[in-house]
Amino acid sequence: MDHFEYRNGSLFCEQVAVADIVAEVGTPAYIYSSATLLHHYNAIADAFGELNPTICYSIKSLANVNILKLLSSAGCSFDVTSGGELARALVAGGDASKIVFAGVGKTDRELSDALTAGIGVFNIESEAEFENLSRLAAQAGANPHAALRLNPDVYDPKTHTYTATGKKETKFGVDIERAERFFDAYGSDPNVVLDGIHLHIGSPIYSAQPYVEAIKKTLTLIERLKGKRFEVRTLDIGGGFAADYETGASPEASEYAAAIVPLLKDTGLAVILEPGRQISCNSGILATQVQYVKTGGEKNFVIVDAAMTDLFRPALYGSEHFVYPASIAPDADPPERKAGFTAPDGTKVDVVGGVCEGSDFLAKDRVLPPISRGDLMIVFSAGAYGFVMSSQYNSRPRSVEVLVEGAEYRIIRRRETYEDTYAAELDV
Repeated sequence: MDHFEYRNGSLFCEQVAVADIVAEVGTPAYIYSSATLLHHYNAIADAFGELNPTICYSIKSLANVNILKLLSSAGCSFDVTSGGELARALVAGGDASKIVFAGVGKTDRELSDALTAGIGVFNIESEAEFENLSRLAAQAGANPHAALRLNPDVYDPKTHTYTATGKKETKFGVDIERAERFFDAYGSDPNVVLDGIHLHIGSPIYSAQPYVEAIKKTLTLIERLKGKRFEVRTLDIGGGFAADYETGASPEASEYAAAIVPLLKDTGLAVILEPGRQISCNSGILATQVQYVKTGGEKNFVIVDAAMTDLFRPALYGSEHFVYPASIAPDADPPERKAGFTAPDGTKVDVVGGVCEGSDFLAKDRVLPPISRGDLMIVFSAGAYGFVMSSQYNSRPRSVEVLVEGAEYRIIRRRETYEDTYAAELDV
């Protein structure tokens, strides 16, 4: 469910016409729906409510501080993967004791800052990292909790190879065969309390089955560890729940929960979830204006003012977002949000940006209605890994971000200027 819909031929975000927002803020523009963000967060909280989990939103999917404040006010905590994300979580009012810190390459500064903040759990990815955390904890006089990131060797075949993190061949976590040896070596460490296990098998995961497999393997491991008098109190099952880049393409939160909750409800484990894209994906769109329409050989191109610098996913992953004009005929049926949707009387086009790279495209081979210079185009399902992966390549200023709340909207990140693109290079 999201709160973007066509009314009398115009796309609305909640109670505001997208064209009216763009008339004030310009393009490209990321526009987010607060109601959609809260809907998806609450859907996960309700679905897994029997476990009373700590829900740690994955900041890396959509990191604007104002979005984080909205989620924090709803009771959400945070999953961070860098010192910068930790700083954002704290500025947004996050409870440090409920923050989890993941990532394979945490620096000494990042670990020390997290120790000072008093975060809840460090998700540990290697023996070397644990030893370093123990050293720093001793220096700081801290006694943090840690969870070993387990690599359960499971995956969802629909997951892109770059984001499938649950196989042995990835850089993440330790093999399940090494886990017992890890606890043997570090389970009685005097500086760090190793009493958790962390799973994160990739993203997006379009079925509950890989979670079921991973959790069953982990529960067996926990029993073996208990036999060695190592008590695991916390199980972080990670995130990765899929989102609807195409309508109806992914399970609801309740479908994941139906398979996962029965496995955990009687274990006594404190459960942590790290959802990201299922909360943020469909909460955001990217609005962009057509600059030119041209033909090259047998190809037709719609050239817009957004580019791979604004939305990198198509160039990086070959991902597909539904793209369509913001205005349609008042009596026309709303388009079905599928990449293969064919517009009546449409023409097959590639929607591309102005960056000097052949990989700069937002959509390929889409049958769209007649498009003209000045038309407003919308890239749907752009909330997750959209603005956060944007860049200033070609010295392009990053776009404005806007949050809609009912009939009101506000800028939550100003559009960058040309001066912003080189300001850090002056007066050094």
